[in-house]
Amino acid sequence: MKALVLNCTLKASPETSNTEALARVVMTQLEKDGVETEIVRLVDLDIRPGVESDMGEGDDWPSVHAKLKAADILVVATPTWLGQMSSVAKRALERMDGIFSETDDQGRTWVMGKVAGVVVTGNEDGAHHIVATVSQALIDIGWTVPGQSWTYWHLGPGPGPDYTDTQQAHAYSDTVGRNAARNLLWVARALAGAPAPAQESTG
Repeated sequence: MKALVLNCTLKASPETSNTEALARVVMTQLEKDGVETEIVRLVDLDIRPGVESDMGEGDDWPSVHAKLKAADILVVATPTWLGQMSSVAKRALERMDGIFSETDDQGRTWVMGKVAGVVVTGNEDGAHHIVATVSQALIDIGWTVPGQSWTYWHLGPGPGPDYTDTQQAHAYSDTVGRNAARNLLWVARALAGAPAPAQESTG
């Protein structure tokens, strides 16, 4: 199975991305369970505004679209700004709107049977709101979003250190992230008709 993580940080490479650091906790667990993973930092690409899968010459979204089609599992990873998902995450969801027109003869989008989850970071609150908003958009398009298929890290309202600056609250966020990976894989395999992975102790 393949998993694709869309890192919606506002930081261009090679700057350290706290969002990527937490997303890699999820990726590591998926890899332990035999999943091939890939992460794409969208801010490094020229993702044009729009609601179609190809906005013409110079648009880098078609390459991301192809990766989405090849993946069984999608993780949208976003920082928190002003209590909201990043503008990069919002643009990615807007571009996924083009999938609505890519249906089979029964009107189903090609994401039917694929699963998705969410990773959120930020030193301010808003994580549950972002998880809900991103999940609703993904469900609308056709992804299956399993229970507890998300993780987040923040230290409450107001300014503070970043995820990579402190170990505070990592235990919770990392454990939830590993369980999110397990839940995503369980449901992805069930939808694909494949045997479920063996149960293991969480932690």
